[in-house]
Amino acid sequence: MAFFSRNKEENHSADLSDIQLPVHVGIIMDGNGRWAKRRGLPRKAGHSEGAKTFRKITRYCSEVGIKYLTVYAFSTENWKRPQDEVNSLMKLFKSYLEEALSDFKDDDIIVKFIGDKSHFTEDLQQLMIENEGSSKNRSGMVLNIAMNYGSRDEIVRAVKNICADVKQGKISDSDINESLISNYLYTAGQPDPDLIIRPSGEYRISNFMLWQAAYTEFVIMNKLWPDFQKSDLDEALRIYSHRSRRYGGV
Repeated sequence: MAFFSRNKEENHSADLSDIQLPVHVGIIMDGNGRWAKRRGLPRKAGHSEGAKTFRKITRYCSEVGIKYLTVYAFSTENWKRPQDEVNSLMKLFKSYLEEALSDFKDDDIIVKFIGDKSHFTEDLQQLMIENEGSSKNRSGMVLNIAMNYGSRDEIVRAVKNICADVKQGKISDSDINESLISNYLYTAGQPDPDLIIRPSGEYRISNFMLWQAAYTEFVIMNKLWPDFQKSDLDEALRIYSHRSRRYGGV
């Protein structure tokens, strides 16, 4: 199974030229385990199906003109899951990243991994480095894959790094403002997400991009991630296009 292999739902096409697209979309890929449970399958089967949806939706986001896509793949809290499930996820990540180096080479997508990579095995860390390196000179959509990511952890890391730079005289405490803090986050240099989509019907942010999502629009969809289709993304984009973003103003 290829990391970004194409499948036959690809006949779908929608004209989104009449709406204002978000620049940066975040997706909390939720519901893999429940999808498997409803079918009497092991949870790892749900993760495998969810990975297929990830490939499909990522390519579609690139095709319709999204500039930045951030997907929540594995959180800092996911280590608490049963060990056999964590082990299955690590094997899944490894096989997909290995195949991505060849299968993903023809896509104009820049791959970045955000989160604390140090908790992963050396071979998995190396595959992340190789995937980032092989895509860095592309000019298309930026894909952020959040791995061992937690927004509170991200903010703590940023604060520690700011404190260290103040102590070393690289910056002054008077330099600290919202812009500077943003530049110490994993998403430094990228616009904040305009839209975050959460499938599965859960009304939680789940420690995802807390700082960046201060004025983000949310769309909750009552569909488990493995069942998420391109038409569902179209619907979320159209819902977003009808929102009035006032950023605290009138």
